Amino acid sequence: MTKPHILQVGPYPEWDEIPLRESFTVHRYFEADDKSAFLAKAGPLVRAIATRGELGAGKAMIKACPNLEIVSVYGVGYDAVDLETCRARGIRVTNTPDVLTNDVADLGIAMMLCQSRGMIGAEQWVRDGSWRAKGLFPLKRKVWGRRAGILGLGRIGFEVAKRLKGFDMDIAYSDVQAKPYADGMEFVASALALAERSDFLFVTLAASAATRHIVGRDVLSALGPDGMLINISRASNIDEEALLDALENHKLGSAALDVFEGEPNLNPRFLKLGNVLLQPHHASGTIETRKAMGQLVRDNLTAHFAGGTLPTPVL
Repeated sequence: MTKPHILQVGPYPEWDEIPLRESFTVHRYFEADDKSAFLAKAGPLVRAIATRGELGAGKAMIKACPNLEIVSVYGVGYDAVDLETCRARGIRVTNTPDVLTNDVADLGIAMMLCQSRGMIGAEQWVRDGSWRAKGLFPLKRKVWGRRAGILGLGRIGFEVAKRLKGFDMDIAYSDVQAKPYADGMEFVASALALAERSDFLFVTLAASAATRHIVGRDVLSALGPDGMLINISRASNIDEEALLDALENHKLGSAALDVFEGEPNLNPRFLKLGNVLLQPHHASGTIETRKAMGQLVRDNLTAHFAGGTLPTPVL
């Protein structure tokens, strides 16, 4: 039986590459020097796109694949997929929710702790001899008992909240509406109001046109010179220019970021700042979770071509 042709937009770990090639005829877009010529040749054969959340599938790519039936995203975010075009053409879209939720929440908490307690600088203080030469490391800020705000109480936001409760924190959240499962958490209607009552603001909402730059100058100003922004969602939810200005001018106390506009090519202004913790978009980056994500990508493709029910449909 002829294997379905799929377009692979970006590389996967070897444990995913092998079974993908066994089940499908794979066209590796990311290896092509002339991507337009590659798409012109392979596009008409392609029935599925296997991509990553940050890479997505844009209108031009989808248009180059006239027989496309499904886009399977390795990641929970699908904002980089042209959903309007997919919807118009009846193309299915899937992602990999749930399997990465806890790891992403874990990293968000770890970043809060690391930044609050100055752990990166403290380790360097030991390594470079400053402890011996200068004495105790400068005092930092406590975490337990303080006020936390969660912008977007979906799967990841809820898991963040569960972990924050272990620190006896005063937790509030903002979303499109109050959530029935938000026991013991205050609902706040707007991002601005949430920032005003928070020491730590976690951004955990899905990205869309409606949420683009939802954390802008007004929200950052409300969070203030003692506040911390933690972003484990999408870069587009934050106005990066406003964030950089606030950090440079100490209008915002600090930030801990796992995502960036144009990554991995960061705005060089970030690299000069001592009040921001930078991470390489690896919130789901554990062996166990990445294996589960890859399996779910393949499960969605297999189910589609077998005429079965998609495990995790978006469209």
